[in-house]
Amino acid sequence: MPFRAPLTNHHADRSLCPADHKHTSSGKPLHPDCPGRAYTQAICSCGEWEMKQSGKGYVNDSRKRHLATHTEGPKAVRDLLRLNGS
Repeated sequence: MPFRAPLTNHHADRSLCPADHKHTSSGKPLHPDCPGRAYTQAICSCGEWEMKQSGKGYVNDSRKRHLATHTEGPKAVRDLLRLNGS
């Protein structure tokens, strides 16, 4: 089962910002009923990683890096390979 860490946008009052609410790159609303994106959050289905920041791009990049660690195999194997110099 592949792990997932979907991005979600939130308003300052911590309510979910719907996907149809578009924003500028700085989070300013382009939808008339939206107060603006205050932060973006990603929580991995592995249960061991989450991130909440105002910068959507930073959260997305961190999310991609984290999800890539799941495809590299079990942590114990990665640690053993590092010890052997591989």
